[in-house]
Amino acid sequence: MPDICSVEGCGEVAVRSLSINKVREAGLDVKPSGRRVYLCKKHYKEFKKRRKKLDRLERLRWKNV
Repeated sequence: MPDICSVEGCGEVAVRSLSINKVREAGLDVKPSGRRVYLCKKHYKEFKKRRKKLDRLERLRWKNV
């Protein structure tokens, strides 16, 4: 049985499993179901875009210290 995407309102088949903390930091609304959440292809792509922006800001912050 394939896992279903954990994002609110999505019912697609999941392709990735990630830490719930990382996904919440990126700003996605997920249903709490333990430590891991599952993302479909569409939401994983969105997660990567948001995470990329956060990581870039974090690197800049450390570079200037």
